[in-house]
Amino acid sequence: MGDIEKIALQEQRLQFDSFNATTAWELGNRLKTAIEKMNAKAAIDIQMNGQPLFFYAMPGTTPDNVEWVRRKRNVVNRLYRSSYAIGLQLQKQNTTLTDKLGVELKDYATHGGCFPLILKNSGCVGTITVSGLPQRDDHEVIVAVLADMLDQPLTELALGTPSK
Repeated sequence: MGDIEKIALQEQRLQFDSFNATTAWELGNRLKTAIEKMNAKAAIDIQMNGQPLFFYAMPGTTPDNVEWVRRKRNVVNRLYRSSYAIGLQLQKQNTTLTDKLGVELKDYATHGGCFPLILKNSGCVGTITVSGLPQRDDHEVIVAVLADMLDQPLTELALGTPSK
């Protein structure tokens, strides 16, 4: 199974029964802890229906990380798919979001690190974004934390070894 298909499986399995500000706080803190354990730094943003519920810019991040969060979040808010999946799909099709939708790169980034916040039986209601690691790592830390939080086996959801 390739990364695009694996991300589709992640999006299918990593869904919440319910979500609120308390859930966002727990998720955000789990992400912060996971990134710290990697000896890394990132900006973390969780929004639901356009409302910010959690934001933390770790020491060592810059306003550029916040800009990447915004641009990746715009992709998920527009297409309801992981920004990494969209980027991989566009790469496979040898095209860009600008070519497909006419959007400006200054407002959209099809790089890994924004995952749709999905409620079962409702669909995408928000976004979970990390910016500061390499794009695949931004994506993978979100998936690992969600898998743990939602009691899903990470072994079935983790991306394979990247192809060179």
